[in-house]
Amino acid sequence: MPITAVALALAACSGSDPTPKAGGPTTTAAATPTVAACPEPGVMIRQGTVEAAMGLRVMGLEMVNCGDRAYTVHGYPDLRVLDAENRPINVRVSRGSAEISRIETFEAPPEQVELRPGETARAMIVWRNTVTDGTVPAARGARLDIAPVAGTARQTVALDEGGIDLGTTGRLGTSPWLRD
Repeated sequence: MPITAVALALAACSGSDPTPKAGGPTTTAAATPTVAACPEPGVMIRQGTVEAAMGLRVMGLEMVNCGDRAYTVHGYPDLRVLDAENRPINVRVSRGSAEISRIETFEAPPEQVELRPGETARAMIVWRNTVTDGTVPAARGARLDIAPVAGTARQTVALDEGGIDLGTTGRLGTSPWLRD
């Protein structure tokens, strides 16, 4: 993958876009939701920027501590891809990006991240929109069912119009959560 495309994808995932996403939460990246609107366990997860180049897709995920006390996370987001009818799509989610396209940031070991109220952590997911079997319908995810890490409370995040266009590959890679 050209270095320029990786740099652009990573830069896009590290910035905040204050524009509300279609179908997503109506809060902005600059504003912290009120505690009353904060889901369990005190963090809100939302879609960040999506970058696409030559079939490779990189999507940022933002986890905002919207609670009233510190929240600690160590590891990778626990992801399930859902279709437009909220049915799970058969997708293999791997830690890191090696199965899709090696991106150095994805290969960093997870670190413990403590978020004080209002602070944000970020993770990224990567996939390819590649069709390898013309007899199989291409998969398109409309939502993510996501937990900060396995075994914690899940939330459903509606994705922008393009969603996750997996083609027939059925694979995603994820980076660990990193401090914003």
